[in-house]
Amino acid sequence: MKRILLFVLTNVLVVAVLGVVASLLGVNRYLTANGLNLTALLGFSLVIGFGGAIISLLISKPMAKWSAGVRIINEPQSPDEAWIVQTVRKFADKAGIGMPEVGIFEGDPNAFATGAFKNSSLVAVSTGLLANMTREEVEAVIGHEVAHVANGDMVTMTLIQGVMNTFVVFLSRVIGYVVDGFLRRGSDSTGPGIGYMITTLVLDIVLGFAAAIVVAWFSRQREFRADAGAAQLMGRKQPMMNALARLGGLPPGELPKAVEAMGITGSIGKLFATHPPIEERIAALQSAPG
Repeated sequence: MKRILLFVLTNVLVVAVLGVVASLLGVNRYLTANGLNLTALLGFSLVIGFGGAIISLLISKPMAKWSAGVRIINEPQSPDEAWIVQTVRKFADKAGIGMPEVGIFEGDPNAFATGAFKNSSLVAVSTGLLANMTREEVEAVIGHEVAHVANGDMVTMTLIQGVMNTFVVFLSRVIGYVVDGFLRRGSDSTGPGIGYMITTLVLDIVLGFAAAIVVAWFSRQREFRADAGAAQLMGRKQPMMNALARLGGLPPGELPKAVEAMGITGSIGKLFATHPPIEERIAALQSAPG
């Protein structure tokens, strides 16, 4: 979860900064001074939308290290650290990717992978993960994170986020132009007015939330795929199921009778969840062939 949340947060901040810079440079005035130039606006939206996503991707690894307090394991200081590095190397070789940087951070059971490129990624696990799981379960979690890297999930999420950003920037400014024109009808002044600026700002936020729901949905689908990838890397799916059960505080192998009750319709908060409910992930692995 840290991986996607950090990426989305960084992306939002970068897009906001790019938008402010564009406003200070008078780009909005250029787009609306003599009527809305849809071609120019689309180009502007693409630059802002994908620019924010790509910058977020490129700085994802250093941001993750800084925000989570990750200590890179250059020289293992304990048998556990040596085992973690060895496990990451084994899975990276099997997945056909370059050896990621391996790190450890203080915190509750968790792990993440990030990085702009498959051959220069980062896989980090928490001290809580090592303390509360068996080695086989930790191995499954590491396999899950390596699968994220091998599947190119960060690049995929960048493209999706870029498309969403583009729609947000484009639609907010088109609607802002229409609202501004309505409020200023009969006026001889040119260029965007206060109605345009306020409407654009509000819609950037509102549509940004809607875009986050779409991005979160795609993220949840990538989690199912990474679970399956971990099972493939380990050669069997039970360790990943056990690890998920441990994370969810459930007895291994037991599932609630009504998994559908945990679905996305049960809570608005689940619309923004980057990970599916643990029960659904275990059920998906149970029903998978092999």
